[in-house]
Amino acid sequence: MKLNLRSKRKKRLPARVKEPLLRPIYPNVTWSMDFMHDTLENGKSVRSLNIIDDFNREILNITIDTSLPSARVVSELEQLIDWRGKPERIRVDNGPEFIAGKLKDWCDKNEIKLHYIQPGKPTQNSLVERFNRTFRTEFLDVYLFESIRQMRNYSEIWMWMYNNERPHSALQYLTPRDFLLKYGKLAQAKANEFPTFQQNFNNNKELLTKNSTFECT
Repeated sequence: MKLNLRSKRKKRLPARVKEPLLRPIYPNVTWSMDFMHDTLENGKSVRSLNIIDDFNREILNITIDTSLPSARVVSELEQLIDWRGKPERIRVDNGPEFIAGKLKDWCDKNEIKLHYIQPGKPTQNSLVERFNRTFRTEFLDVYLFESIRQMRNYSEIWMWMYNNERPHSALQYLTPRDFLLKYGKLAQAKANEFPTFQQNFNNNKELLTKNSTFECT
């Protein structure tokens, strides 16, 4: 049968330039973000958008939902900037949500450089890839969640422990929070006021700790 079907051409990506992966010398220089996949107890597929600050490996955001299009990515970034401040650039791979015009236009509007790694080279975004491995082994593979709401609530507790209690060998065995206060080049008088997930991200204005409890139904 000879059908007049339109052949689909693979979308060509602009040339991606390889750059050395350098850790910034102060916060809010480079953020890295990536997606991960998992499933709930009922088999429903969920995704997470993970965003870290490359300076101190701090988790800035973990957004969990069934769908995370480019518009949602932009919305989450806008919320982050409201309390954390604006990064100079964001490092991403070539996923469809990241190459979408909506994200590019938003970054141009906010004067943020959107840096793409080369296709098939995840090591060029190894800081968030390293975090993803920890998130997989210490959170996603450990628990079987009944709902997205439950998964979100537990992720908030895990984020707090990761940023405030878990030492990192790459940070001289300090926690991300302690490394930020010690080496973040912050004015000492206002160092403890620098916005972090611990202080500013909880909508209820209550300090999250490992003993925090949530309604998970």
